[in-house]
Amino acid sequence: MEHSDLLIDWSRAQFALTALYHWLFVPLTLGLTFIVAIMETIYVRSGDMKWKTITKFWMGLLAINFAIGLATGIIMEFEFGTNWSNYSWIVGDIFGAPLAIEGLMAFFMESTFFAVMFFGWDKVSKRMHLVSTWLVALGSNLSALWILVANGWMQHPVGMHFNPDTARNEMVDFWAVLFNPNAVSKFLHTVSSGYVLASLFVVAISSWYLLKRRDTQFARRSIIVAATFGLTASLFLLATGDEAAHQVAQTQPMKLAAMEGLYEGEGRAGIIAFGLLDDSKEIGDGKDPFHFSFEIPGALSFLGYHDIDAFVPGIDDMIYGNEKHHVMSIPEKMRQGKIAVNALKDYKQYKKEGDVVKTAAALKTFEEYQHFMGYGYLDKPEDAVPNVAIAFYSFHTMVGLGSLFMLIFFMALYFTMINEIEKKRWFLYAALFTLPLGYVAQEAGWIVAESGRQPWAIQDMLPVGMAASNISSTSVMITFWLFAVLFTGLLIAEVKIMLKQIKIGPEEH
Repeated sequence: MEHSDLLIDWSRAQFALTALYHWLFVPLTLGLTFIVAIMETIYVRSGDMKWKTITKFWMGLLAINFAIGLATGIIMEFEFGTNWSNYSWIVGDIFGAPLAIEGLMAFFMESTFFAVMFFGWDKVSKRMHLVSTWLVALGSNLSALWILVANGWMQHPVGMHFNPDTARNEMVDFWAVLFNPNAVSKFLHTVSSGYVLASLFVVAISSWYLLKRRDTQFARRSIIVAATFGLTASLFLLATGDEAAHQVAQTQPMKLAAMEGLYEGEGRAGIIAFGLLDDSKEIGDGKDPFHFSFEIPGALSFLGYHDIDAFVPGIDDMIYGNEKHHVMSIPEKMRQGKIAVNALKDYKQYKKEGDVVKTAAALKTFEEYQHFMGYGYLDKPEDAVPNVAIAFYSFHTMVGLGSLFMLIFFMALYFTMINEIEKKRWFLYAALFTLPLGYVAQEAGWIVAESGRQPWAIQDMLPVGMAASNISSTSVMITFWLFAVLFTGLLIAEVKIMLKQIKIGPEEH
């Protein structure tokens, strides 16, 4: 079903708004649950009441973030049915399964033990409370697992069969969906980025206490735990980022080319460490895509294919094709896709008419060309190219800031261990003002993941133009602004409540 560009743009904008606001809350929950669990473990093993005070303080901030973050997640799931009903119909059998498991298993486990964790102090034994805290951490990360399995399937659809009679994709291999390499790498990379953000959060707030020269023992102990956890998570993030890039190269080469501003494919392709894109650059014009750039030779070939000499196709190669390196052109994929689309229409028509021979012939043609069916709905080859500037700058912002965070954790741990952290006020200010950059890196990561997949709702299978609901664009515009006001209000409320609790500080209980 065709939809107006206005409806598609506003539907995408509304979902992006919801997702970006939602991701302001989620990564802090993913990481802070584990940091709190580690702190409580130290308390239970040592019996030191100061660690109990530290645990309860950070647990209070976790509770605020957890409660407010629920609203955006619930609204986002509803939007699949309201704004993207065609998408939900076509892939609901597959996409809905991990979301259902997330709600039935992970979310209920997380919520149940959260009540024990938050309200169970002095009502259950120390060990039972500690178990509850660890189960909350496990449950929150299991929630992320199932959601990211669903998203990973959108990036690389596997384990399904398209039913031409119902025009729906049906799951045939649950384990292929669960252990989809794209989903596994996305899960590991995403949750480890949440651990990094939570560690930045604890280090930044602890730095504020040291700058104010109050609760210094609390702040130093918090920094030791958070910086150790954050440095470990950063190293893991680096490894998972390598695997995530490798999966993108295998399954989404157009996204990889956009992430690096690569138009003309090459062997020993390099990674752009930093550069400024030329806005006048167009596909196939032969111009240098950068005003200036600094490249690390061979790094992109190694990152994408684990071979420094590997050929990495560029945008031009995928648009026009490259026979030497066996890259099929987008026009050829569109041609085959249109054959599949027409064959599906013929199949339904002949089956309705009862013509068995023609029905079988149409089905055979469809099955031969269905791999590129999504391309049959594109209007022109250039539609298959995402916004290069958004993908490029988002990716490099994420990578650059990730390197900065690793340095922050190392310095925080070092200065604390040599008992110099309170004297390094320049560093405390740097750590404090790095926290907003943590959120910038989080959002940049999701922007490159989702904008780089465009124009696909499901990679190579379903363009966003075919996925939207047939509703009034005006209603989407109105709800966009309503959600913008609601989410902004929730964010302001969280910040105000957290700032109030931070100013009160840790208290002996």
